[in-house]
Amino acid sequence: MIKWARWGFLPALVLLVPSVVLAADPTVKDVAQAVDTVWVAVTAFLVFFMQAGFALLEAGSTRMKNAGHIAGKNILSFGLAALVFWAVGFAISFGQGNAFVGTQGWFLNVSDDMVNQVFGSLSYSDVPLGAKYMFEVVFAGVSLAIFWGGIAERAKLIVYFIFGILFSALIYPVVAHWIWGGGWLSGLGMQDFAGSTVVHLQGGVAALVGAMLLGPRIGKYGKDGSVHSLPGHNTVYSVLGVIILWFGWFGFNPGSTLSALNVSFAYIAMTTNLAAAAGGVAALLTAWAVLGKPDIPMMLNGVLAALVAITASCAFVEPWAAVVIGAVAGVVMVLSVQFFERVARVDDPVGAFSVHGVAGIWGTLSTGFFASPDLVKSVGVGAPGLFYGGGLHQLGVQAAGVLAAGVYVFVVSFIILYAIKATVGLRISREEEIIGLDVSEHGASGYPEQLPHGGEFSQGGSSGTRATPTA
Repeated sequence: MIKWARWGFLPALVLLVPSVVLAADPTVKDVAQAVDTVWVAVTAFLVFFMQAGFALLEAGSTRMKNAGHIAGKNILSFGLAALVFWAVGFAISFGQGNAFVGTQGWFLNVSDDMVNQVFGSLSYSDVPLGAKYMFEVVFAGVSLAIFWGGIAERAKLIVYFIFGILFSALIYPVVAHWIWGGGWLSGLGMQDFAGSTVVHLQGGVAALVGAMLLGPRIGKYGKDGSVHSLPGHNTVYSVLGVIILWFGWFGFNPGSTLSALNVSFAYIAMTTNLAAAAGGVAALLTAWAVLGKPDIPMMLNGVLAALVAITASCAFVEPWAAVVIGAVAGVVMVLSVQFFERVARVDDPVGAFSVHGVAGIWGTLSTGFFASPDLVKSVGVGAPGLFYGGGLHQLGVQAAGVLAAGVYVFVVSFIILYAIKATVGLRISREEEIIGLDVSEHGASGYPEQLPHGGEFSQGGSSGTRATPTA
């Protein structure tokens, strides 16, 4: 009976096929939109996968007793960012409003025929609103992930909730609106193609504020003023993390075209790759000269610093300039890490400010020197750089943008984190820090087989909280 019923539908299906095909026959515009949508979605997924890179890099660069906590916070961090950015962050970043904030598009509750009006700053792309949200939210997630590196190994879990929500609502979206959302820096012609300032400088400055207010980890500085190394527990994790981040950057920068039909994405991928290669080599050689050894973590951070730097300029500069930008970023990063660790005595466990903040500043300023007239014309933002006869105008705009964004993020981050410190507190207790965040915050080690009695704890077993390992 079922067999005959199934075959009985076949003639009707055959009769319907021509009308279905005719009704769904796509236009050239439909195909172009579909191709662009797939491109934006895939590159968004690549950027999202960078969370895995951060998890491996940060866990590998810190100590075993904190590894599970540090890796796991990437899930919490992105979850908070995704929800808050959907509710208010996207609207503040890209919604119509004034020169400082967007005031429309809350919860993305916008009809299809009004999307380009409400989110006019993104109207140059025909991809659906959902694709635009996915691409932009992963950038916000990356910026927030950067912050956690600066406060690693000593911050309370509640800080992740409070600061993560407020960063995604009040800090990141405001600067994004200034530069990408039609705000006042956009009106000046600031060049930040994929976010050296919007994404990386913001995360780096917030990390610096957090590290300053938290103070150094136990054992980082001796009473005699000596600086002690607190090396990460797994360099292989860190290497894999950087490889994943490098890979994800091919979504980060090329994807910012928001169009596969804009074939400049291939050129952008090339400049991105050249800069990263130069940064890694330059950082290794600089570390060898400064530290007396070819330090692998410095090489890894050199790659990342170069990627951060080229993020602003990838569409504006020629290949030779990309190599210069990346190499300078690698050198400056090594020197910056040494300065903050030994002179300023700020304990930044993964060098978050040096990699993302200092390199973000350099990368943003670099277009003021190296922006090529032909590429500037093609992108349609700003003016040529100093070395191409453009004078100091574009460099001045870039410097103004860096200063404004840096001051805003520093001040607001300081207010939020100081308020947290004065109320619920920023830092875990000395005992909890010595035990490690895996056990003290979550009651379970990331490496339970390394603990006595198979990872059982004296206060409630593996599911207990604030537990201490048995002696």
